[in-house]
Amino acid sequence: MINNYVVIMAGGIGSRFWPFSRTKYPKQFHDMLGTGKTLLQHTAERFKNICPTENILVVTNKIYKDLVLQQLPYIKEEHLLLEPIGKNTAPCIAYACYKIAQKNPLANIVVAPSDHIILNEYDFEKITLAALERTAKDNVLLTLGIRPSRPDTGYGYIQYDDFWEGQIKKVKTFTEKPHLELAQKFLESGEFLWNAGIFIWSVATILKSFRELSPEMADIFEEGTHYYYGAEEFDFLKKAYGECKNISIDYAILEKASNVFVIPADFGWSDLGTWKSLHEISYKDENNNVIGGNVIAHETQNCIVKTSEGKLIVVQGLDGYIVANFEDALIICKMDEEQRVKDFVSEIKSTFEGKFI
Repeated sequence: MINNYVVIMAGGIGSRFWPFSRTKYPKQFHDMLGTGKTLLQHTAERFKNICPTENILVVTNKIYKDLVLQQLPYIKEEHLLLEPIGKNTAPCIAYACYKIAQKNPLANIVVAPSDHIILNEYDFEKITLAALERTAKDNVLLTLGIRPSRPDTGYGYIQYDDFWEGQIKKVKTFTEKPHLELAQKFLESGEFLWNAGIFIWSVATILKSFRELSPEMADIFEEGTHYYYGAEEFDFLKKAYGECKNISIDYAILEKASNVFVIPADFGWSDLGTWKSLHEISYKDENNNVIGGNVIAHETQNCIVKTSEGKLIVVQGLDGYIVANFEDALIICKMDEEQRVKDFVSEIKSTFEGKFI
């Protein structure tokens, strides 16, 4: 495992989980599941049998440095990669992979979000180790795809070639979040998977891909070779991120590459992107409610009611609602209309000039 590395992306805001997830304290740093551990802590522990602890890197915004070190005290400070500004996943991944390459050109890397849920960690570990074995010897870019259970419009989709032999399938197309009718067709075809946003590749393969498919970004981060692990690294990053496009790894590399493969999997995955997804995977009482904190609920069903420490919520007569109170903000929203939470956050931002966000 000495050449195995994990890059955890922990810079997102998670605005659909407002008011718990906010700029100063996003959802990855919360104990969203009521287990006594945050999403970030669960993610890091998930890789304990996949790579050495000293080979875990966390990429996050500079304002979350103390939070990461507090929750993951075993992370080397040189492996805490602090972005000056968020520019989507391509610059984030390029930065991490170019930095790893400087120390270990034989590195084999898993890139994973910090805020996803995986219920069957044994199967996840087995699949990930098999993927790392493949990428260590072959020039391939691998991603994990989840077998869809419903026509969900909140996920990206991966179409694969089912005639490809073995567990690993050739990717045909990537599709961003589709409308409901198209998602239904994807589900019925049996040729599509949900894009879990978990990637596996060797450092040699991904850097070759950046040079060939995103040469401008490659030039930017290759220049950092003189600064990585040094006192001037962050100053270099401010300049580098100022020059980078705001672009995802899917658009920058994966949709252009001819050597992208997917492993169809089913290990109890959720991107935990919304309150409804948290309701789906959480323990429910006899009325199908998910309760977190000091809550009294009467004649209430199919709801998620969550409050921060020291606060009490009393609800009566609700069916299918999100009720979430954190610090100085409360939201009450129909669960079936949870996608509007992002709109509410935008309205709050403009109305109150950034306060409560």
